[in-house]
Amino acid sequence: MKIEDATQLRAHLFPGPALDKAWDKRCEDLARAVDRLSAINSQDALILLRSSFSAPKVLHLLRCCPSVGHNSLAKFDALLRRSIQPITNSDLSDIQWIQASLPVKDVGLGVRRVSSLALPAFLASAASTLPLQVDILAECANSDNDFLQTYLSDWSTKFGDIPDVLPAKQQFWDRPGVLEDKALVEASVHTAQHQASFLAASSQHSGDWLFALPIASCGVDS
Repeated sequence: MKIEDATQLRAHLFPGPALDKAWDKRCEDLARAVDRLSAINSQDALILLRSSFSAPKVLHLLRCCPSVGHNSLAKFDALLRRSIQPITNSDLSDIQWIQASLPVKDVGLGVRRVSSLALPAFLASAASTLPLQVDILAECANSDNDFLQTYLSDWSTKFGDIPDVLPAKQQFWDRPGVLEDKALVEASVHTAQHQASFLAASSQHSGDWLFALPIASCGVDS
């Protein structure tokens, strides 16, 4: 078996044709889902997209495989953007798409861009398993994790110093990027009306309705 074809628990470990094929399959699955989501109401479609067909569907791949900069990330994100537009009944500009892809508590719709998650997801996974990796590879002559070191350098260049003990929680690695995108969205708000709308969406619990399941018998109808 070629090293680039190696897998563990059905996750590809190295860049190569096998990883490309895995991402192509995820993109095909999402494209099929996007076409079918148009047949149901908007709130149902948004819940399914956010919870089942977007980042959660590929998080295992992002955490196990060095996918930062992979061409399929942009393709996957483009499909997500295409699916959001009919749900919101709007033609999203680039800045509106960035806002939509933010977490709900940060004035977004919670449909995260996988291109923004690839780096923090891999770093969190690598940091949480680092002691195990050291034990397994203790007797290997060349056991340095080149991908981890490269990604740590990339993160540090963007967001600052890295703690001596690498945090295992993905939120630590993800939060600076979220705040950067949120600041970009806020900087694009110019009119008083849009500013008021942004502040209202930023208030606590303002996005709770996005998590309400549309159950007509309980008086919660989409």
